[in-house]
Amino acid sequence: MELEDIYKLLHQAAMGPEHAVADAAVARERLIAEAQQLGPGPSDPRVDPISPDGRLARVHLRPYLKGGGKIDDLAAAFIATAKSYPASLDKLTKFCGCLGDLAATGAIPFPREAIDHFFVDLAQRGYPAIRHSETYRSLYHPAYRVVALEHLENK
Repeated sequence: MELEDIYKLLHQAAMGPEHAVADAAVARERLIAEAQQLGPGPSDPRVDPISPDGRLARVHLRPYLKGGGKIDDLAAAFIATAKSYPASLDKLTKFCGCLGDLAATGAIPFPREAIDHFFVDLAQRGYPAIRHSETYRSLYHPAYRVVALEHLENK
C-alpha cells in the first residue's frame, strides 16, 4: 500500500462514492462489465468496513459474487450510497491530518515529510478522488464498490 492507496481509502471513508456515479446507468454498466471480466485476485473479505462507524464498506466483487450476491443489488446499493452518503471534506481533512501524526510515531512506514508533501499537494488540488497506485493494482487487482451497508441489508 502506497500513500495514494491510503489516501484513496480515507477519501472513500469521508466522501463516499459520489464521484464514481455521475450517471447511474453508466455506473451500473461499468459494474456489470467489471464483474464479467474479473480475473483471479486475492482472498478478500466480502465486506471490508472503511469508515470509523463501520457504516461504509468496500464490497469486494469476487467474494460477493461467489457467495451468491446479485450484481443488480450491489449496483443499486452503490448508486443509493452515492446519492445519500454525506460527503465531508472536513472529515477527510482530519483523516489526512492523522497520517502525519502516525508517521511521527513510526506507526506507518512513511516519513512525515513525504506525507506532509503529498497531502499539501492534494489539499491545493481540492482533495480529488484518485486511482490506486500501480503497485497496488498489480499486486491486488482491486475489484470492489463502496457502499453504505444499510443499502445491502437483507439482499
